[in-house]
Amino acid sequence: MKELVEVIVKALVDDPESVVVTEKEEGRTTIVEVKVADSDMGKVIGKQGRIAKAIRAVVKAAASKEDKKVVVDIAG
Repeated sequence: MKELVEVIVKALVDDPESVVVTEKEEGRTTIVEVKVADSDMGKVIGKQGRIAKAIRAVVKAAASKEDKKVVVDIAG
């Protein structure tokens, strides 16, 4: 999942070098944490969180295919 999120987020931002994606396992849940430059936060979240919701929907669909639960956490 980490690679999927990384590809999506790097395509959205102006500074792809500053994108850091980490993955943590907590029980049956995988947490994918995305860190981007403050100037790119708006691009990743989108108006009213639409882009963030879309990223989460894509990741959820990919995770359900593998019978996993994945949470995407976006941080600045």
